[in-house]
Amino acid sequence: MLVSDFHFDLPDELIARYPTAERSASRLLHLNGETGKFADQQFVDLYDHINEGDLLIFNNTRVIPARLYGRKPSGGKVEALVERVLDEHRCLAHVKASKAPKEGAELIFGEDKLGEGNGFTATMVARHDTLFELKFSEQQPLFDLLQLAGHMPLPPYIDRPDEDADQERYQTVYSKVLGAVAAPTAGLHFDNAMLEKLKVKGVDTAFVTLHVGAGTFQPVRVDTIEEHKMHAEYAEVSQEVVDKILATKANGKRVIAVGTTSVRSVESAAQAAEKEGKLISPFFSDTSIFLYPGKTFKVVDALVTNFHLPESTLIMLVSAFSGYKNTMNAYAHAVEAKYRFFSYGDAMFINKNPNALNDVPL
Repeated sequence: MLVSDFHFDLPDELIARYPTAERSASRLLHLNGETGKFADQQFVDLYDHINEGDLLIFNNTRVIPARLYGRKPSGGKVEALVERVLDEHRCLAHVKASKAPKEGAELIFGEDKLGEGNGFTATMVARHDTLFELKFSEQQPLFDLLQLAGHMPLPPYIDRPDEDADQERYQTVYSKVLGAVAAPTAGLHFDNAMLEKLKVKGVDTAFVTLHVGAGTFQPVRVDTIEEHKMHAEYAEVSQEVVDKILATKANGKRVIAVGTTSVRSVESAAQAAEKEGKLISPFFSDTSIFLYPGKTFKVVDALVTNFHLPESTLIMLVSAFSGYKNTMNAYAHAVEAKYRFFSYGDAMFINKNPNALNDVPL
């Protein structure tokens, strides 16, 4: 299966650089995976697609201000993007510099926000493939330092500096567990009023945690999908979530994932449970699950998701869920109808295609 099968032309002006004024003011493209038909709607219309007893699964990860600007003692510019916090003083980070720092090199961060001479020092203690292990010398915990001097790590296609408004709008209203360097963007459309309306309707909710890494933006650099190696991300699916999923299924209701990270979390848990002969079990581990056409979904019945990059692993996941032709047809319509794309863009609601296994690129 070729990566190029998932290409589509996207005009630059359809990339959303800013969010809508109100979270729920986005548009919604409803795709019926079974029939392939789609309809132009508003995000608030999602309410009508979700029934009493259905279970919405959200990812409650919270984005950390993970981008740090700094310098070498010699004055050369350095930029670090924290990928994973290891403990109170160490992290793994992507580092941009004219020359990659060597083991033992000191880097000074935070002066752009704290003032010249008021920054803090990190030492490069080891390299792990493309990531650098940095140890910070301050007594303050690393999360506190990032809150003081870090910048919101907007995706590379939002080609502008982060602004104060991004501190709130690049987080979901239900974000709770610090650790992500990218937002689970399907959740950005939900405001508290909508969540309350769904609760009153009798819709159940559950929260998984998957700390989205910068690898989510990495392009697929192989020609055939089967050669691609997914980046690993840490996910948690608790016993409470498992119990809610099993109860929902037993009652003949639907499990609806909000975002591809929620899908990957629960389907990882289901994949691990298969060895025990169970539908799903609690899961607390790294996952590198890769869902593309030909792969099956054991738990998720419907999906809320944003519009994704051409040739990305995320459009491949959507194609596996709703069928390849259905997905590419819907994306062609979205471009023609001028939907807004990517993290701050519009959303889709997709019913699972029971025949998706038969709808793959030729």
